[in-house]
Amino acid sequence: MTAYAQLEGRFRSLGALKEAAGVLHWDMATMMPKGGAEARGEQLAALEVACHEMIAAPDLAELLAGAEGEELGAWQQANLREMRRAWRHATALDADLVAALARAAQKSEMVWREARPANDFKATLVPLGELLALVRQAAAAKAEALGCGPYEALLDEWEPGGSVARIDGIFEAYAAFLPDFLERVLSHQARGGPRPVLAGPFSKAAQEALGRRLMKVIGFDFEHGRLDVSLHPFCGGVPDDVRITTRYDEADFTSALMAVLHETGHAMYERGLPADWRLQPVGQARGMSLHESQSLLIEMQACRSPEFLTFAAPLIAAAFGGEGPAWQAESLIRRYHRVERGLIRVDADEVTYPAHVILRYRLEQAMLSDELPLEDLPAAWNDEMERLLGVRPPDDRDGCLQDIHWYDGAWGYFPTYTLGAMTAAQLFGAGVRAVPEIPGALARGDFAPLMGWLRAEVHGRGSLMTGEELLTRATGRPLDPEVFKQHLRARYLAE
Repeated sequence: MTAYAQLEGRFRSLGALKEAAGVLHWDMATMMPKGGAEARGEQLAALEVACHEMIAAPDLAELLAGAEGEELGAWQQANLREMRRAWRHATALDADLVAALARAAQKSEMVWREARPANDFKATLVPLGELLALVRQAAAAKAEALGCGPYEALLDEWEPGGSVARIDGIFEAYAAFLPDFLERVLSHQARGGPRPVLAGPFSKAAQEALGRRLMKVIGFDFEHGRLDVSLHPFCGGVPDDVRITTRYDEADFTSALMAVLHETGHAMYERGLPADWRLQPVGQARGMSLHESQSLLIEMQACRSPEFLTFAAPLIAAAFGGEGPAWQAESLIRRYHRVERGLIRVDADEVTYPAHVILRYRLEQAMLSDELPLEDLPAAWNDEMERLLGVRPPDDRDGCLQDIHWYDGAWGYFPTYTLGAMTAAQLFGAGVRAVPEIPGALARGDFAPLMGWLRAEVHGRGSLMTGEELLTRATGRPLDPEVFKQHLRARYLAE
């Protein structure tokens, strides 16, 4: 066997093990009884170490070097590039640190699952502190191996090639843009008067049935996926078995429904990845900014569009037995285009959402560098929220405990949400220009034109090229934050 063929075989086994770990994580968030936490921690740690040892094996460097001299096609060359990138990340850490990180993340996450409903941030301090200490070790080791700063080393795990300087510029510009624009939007919105009230309660069964129906409209295949409940909505599993979760509020169906549609966008990306390259690095998603762009494109660009909401309005009304003006399309459009200074990131509108991400981005950098002690996180969170959005959380449940990410070890992830929102606006605009019938099709509940374009331009390309190259090929230019601002002006000031 050639060196490259040996690498493909090894990475195929590695990919299968990582998929198994993904399903175990899904089970931990949805089905696992509390008493299984310690055993699950050991299982996940064992899988992490097995994967690490496989990729950090002494002969892998020789195989990578040997494959460089072979005649390879474009997909194989890209696969080799992604193999080398994964190898650089893996070999920066020793197996003991990998195992310790896995155990600490599982322990911290399980404490968070009880601490958030109980509004008990103090309960998380010890496990989160232990996890953060290990994250710092990993960040320092990877920074040395990659030749960058510690935060940028963590960012590179989620956003390959991501630049802190670039993100700083984008976020600072948006933070400067937001105050005046938000005031204009709120004034414009107020002139439209109060929204009609949607009277509940809305049963969980009815919400789930509606979510499933609209998932099918988008194109979700329940032969290759599930919808379940978890404390924090997410999309997990594997491309051939995608697991979506949401959380329900019987007083308000609107949040859970959009969470389902958001996660369906992630699922459709996973399902659309190139089947010929399953279990190979080149067959995986091209970073989390692009992944978040697919969920936000479906939720924000498509499913909150007037066209789709006009289609969905009678289905929503029928699901809950709703009658009258509050259930008509015009009212639902106003509801789903509502902008407000809210506390919860996952419920935030497009205008204020980036502020939630900027807050987390700044705080996690400060914690990683030890400029912000963990015990000061709640106060720092509340102060920054008040400064950015003019609201202050009444408790930690709706403050620094609201997201799972830090508590399960996902440091450096948050910037990808806003980069994804900006990428979504740029991709959707390009898709409509390329396929003008997309808006009309959404008004009929037909996602085929949109999904067909995304399959060809985004999903089916996997990690063949860099994210910047993919976006430039699909839209004609690299990421341009001004496109997102133009979208916001058109949607929230022109109505």
